[in-house]
Amino acid sequence: MTENSLHALLSDVKNGEIEIAHAIEQLKHLPFEDLGYAKIDHHREIRTGYPEVIFCPGKTIPQIRGIIESILVKKNNILASRASEEIYEAVKDLAPNIEYYPEARSIFIQQVEIRKSRAKVLVVSGGTSDIPVAEEAVVTAEKLGCTVERLYDVGVAGIHRLLANKHRIDEAQVVIAVAGMEGALASVVGGLSDKPVIAVPTSIGYGANFGGLAALLAMLNSCASGVGVVNIDNGFGAGFLASTIIRQIELNAK
Repeated sequence: MTENSLHALLSDVKNGEIEIAHAIEQLKHLPFEDLGYAKIDHHREIRTGYPEVIFCPGKTIPQIRGIIESILVKKNNILASRASEEIYEAVKDLAPNIEYYPEARSIFIQQVEIRKSRAKVLVVSGGTSDIPVAEEAVVTAEKLGCTVERLYDVGVAGIHRLLANKHRIDEAQVVIAVAGMEGALASVVGGLSDKPVIAVPTSIGYGANFGGLAALLAMLNSCASGVGVVNIDNGFGAGFLASTIIRQIELNAK
């Protein structure tokens, strides 16, 4: 339940348009609903501005279906991350407008209009191999209301590709830099831009990359100021963080 829908419900009760018993039925699962295997935080959007997101790994398909069904009743938008094709096939009957983004491994069901921001997020990837993580960031930020642009395969091995697109970095309000190997992209972008840069190390790389640890440590030790780092392959976290920054920019612009 969103703050707007809660306000509308209480207004209807006040105006005598719905009965108190009907309102109680809608409110009885706030602030959370206990399904036994999960406690669905229906109050989260009221507190944070965003509804709860479903992290699929480790959950059974019946559990994922139950969580989706619970959120559907509350008329919130639903985003499920790290969802396989198998999971999508098993839940796609739950809503006629369900969307699946295979590269991002994300499922989305829209029940509330998404108002796109005027401020922009630019998602930059070092290589083509980093695109799945970059796409997770893109889909997350878009579904949370951001206007998002992509700039892919502009890693430092051919830095002229990045420099040729510096105007796109300048036009963005937040930049997400996604890179594996040695993870140098985030430092370069941070040195070129006066905007917040969210660095996402990926697990792409050869043996001594240690599954993304090399890129993570490089980004954490960046000599460029204004660079923040999320966990390895955490495109979702980067997209979510970018959306909170954009949201504050838009609120302060009013």
